Amino acid sequence: MSKPNILILMVDQLTGTLFEDGPAAFLHAPNLRKLADRSVRFANAYTPSPLCAPARAAFMSGALPRRTRVYDNAAEFASDIPTFAHHLRRAGYQTTLSGKMHFVGPDQLHGFEQRLTTDIYPADFGWTPDYRKPGERIDWWYHNLGSVTGAGVAEITNQLEYDDDVAHQAIQKIYDLSRGLDPRPWSLTVSFTHPHDPFVARRKYWDLYEGVPELQPPSQLSYDAMDPHSQRLMDACDWRGLTVTAEHIRRARQGYFANISYVDDKIGEILAALEASRKEAIIVFVSDHGEMLGRKGLWFKMNFFEGAARVPLMICAPGLDPHLEQSPVSTIDVTPTLCELAGISMDEVMPWTDGESLVPLATGTPRTSPVAMEYAAEGSITPMVALRQGAWKYIRCAADPDMLFDLVNDPEEDQNLATDPRAAEILAHFQLIADERWNLPAYDAEVRQSQARRWVVYEALRNGSYYPWDYQPLRAASERYMRNHMDLNILEDSKRFPRGE
Repeated sequence: MSKPNILILMVDQLTGTLFEDGPAAFLHAPNLRKLADRSVRFANAYTPSPLCAPARAAFMSGALPRRTRVYDNAAEFASDIPTFAHHLRRAGYQTTLSGKMHFVGPDQLHGFEQRLTTDIYPADFGWTPDYRKPGERIDWWYHNLGSVTGAGVAEITNQLEYDDDVAHQAIQKIYDLSRGLDPRPWSLTVSFTHPHDPFVARRKYWDLYEGVPELQPPSQLSYDAMDPHSQRLMDACDWRGLTVTAEHIRRARQGYFANISYVDDKIGEILAALEASRKEAIIVFVSDHGEMLGRKGLWFKMNFFEGAARVPLMICAPGLDPHLEQSPVSTIDVTPTLCELAGISMDEVMPWTDGESLVPLATGTPRTSPVAMEYAAEGSITPMVALRQGAWKYIRCAADPDMLFDLVNDPEEDQNLATDPRAAEILAHFQLIADERWNLPAYDAEVRQSQARRWVVYEALRNGSYYPWDYQPLRAASERYMRNHMDLNILEDSKRFPRGE
């Protein structure tokens, strides 16, 4: 039996609160809406960590950040950790990545046979936080609220340039795959950086959202009313350095929505190429983490509130009837899911992974196990962890009071029930699970050791001649188009698809 082709469409910083059952009705996202109609849609999918590199390493490996040791955006992803690209490639797949995966370290492939673009973010240790200096703000790379106050229109930006190329390279690869010169099944991962801030969009997409009610600022919290971690995030974003007005919030939200439509267009182009090439594939649509969009006074990610932690997840595959699933799941479940759909056993590494296949849930087997999340990067001063199970979310940090939310009755997470006697039994349940799963003092020591080592290595490698780890796409010009070591007749025929029409 032939193995299915696999197309993974990944975006960056897209909140799942806008994808409770496919795209929200006000979003101009016709291509994602069509995909949703064909897919199992997971209304309560969560990131394993609300930051790019930790979330992506966990997504690819099926293991949480403490296990991968990718704690932040400058922590090395070790080459000996198998990813879905390794599992598929070992089983005979050709594996390709176009776009962002935020790998840190000299290994920039992690099982991909081919990368079509470089990454948009640096591959070295320069973005390492430092728990030895709590409250320190590293201005040259920390987020600031300029992404909010600077929202607006532009026809080209750093991120638009990148994603235009990501889509172009992916489409060319799909057409190349259609020629059938390589008989192996294929896996193509296409990973965009939008709708990640800055909230700057092309005019054609910006104008789609002029005046929509969803631009209105969500309820805000004053700094003094925020929980301690939220206050640290505000300080990390230098909230006192810029004044954010209601108009800034409206424009930032407009730019964000506009860039969802931009990504939808690019995904439409990719799916059109897939259809034109007459190829069938399992299709996964997912984001690495979410975006707060001003909810609770917060922006970006780096916390466990729904805006930042919940992500869209849709899977279109033979044997999975399209429907909506409400049970909480995680993006670390995607790797074992892909392996099961491709008929690949993960038994050899399952003791060292954390995800579980979504196929049983999608085909009718109930799932009650909690979803775990971890965070140990900028804005934190010691590791934070969270659990989502049933209606409840529990958040623990050794530096802060516990938080407990009933998401059914309090979807905005306004009422922390951790001190409510009526929720004492629920709180004890989650505390017991957390005690069994995490040794927070040991976790903290591991993060501090990693940070300290990386600060030494980074400063050493930037002294004198610097050799970057950033991926350099390999494109041999002498093997493209027509060259004199080729037979023109064979070339023209082999590069044509379909043939004979």
